Amino acid sequence: MVEVLREIGMISRALDSISNIEFKELELTKGQYLYLVRICENPGIIQEKLIDLIKVDRATAARAIQKLEMNEFIEKQSDKDNKKIKKLYSTIKGSNVYPFIIRENTHSNQVVLTGFSDEEKEIFYQLLHRARKNIEVDWKNVKNGKKRIY
Repeated sequence: MVEVLREIGMISRALDSISNIEFKELELTKGQYLYLVRICENPGIIQEKLIDLIKVDRATAARAIQKLEMNEFIEKQSDKDNKKIKKLYSTIKGSNVYPFIIRENTHSNQVVLTGFSDEEKEIFYQLLHRARKNIEVDWKNVKNGKKRIY
């Protein structure tokens, strides 16, 4: 069997490492940029939806959100109808950093897809999208306490 997951993992870790180094000067560390981007793109998102978008556990998300809030990249606001619901918004500082993160993402996409034809890029995207949808079922089940059968 082709070790697709190893290749995906190596690509993911390499890109994450690059981003963490490049974003360190912005005071964004350990993948916090992922959260900031999703919050900028989805103003008012709640933590549970953010967790679903990024595919992390609650504790990891809570730590990242807390650090982003502490460093004034984001802010929490209570929902006007239900004060227990906390919505996440980018601050001016966070919004100012967002374009830099997007430029890095665009550049990384270009590097990763160097030498691919437009058709190959589309096929690659469609296959990765399908693979994500496949694993998402297990992720949700395991997240909700179910065991996978091997």
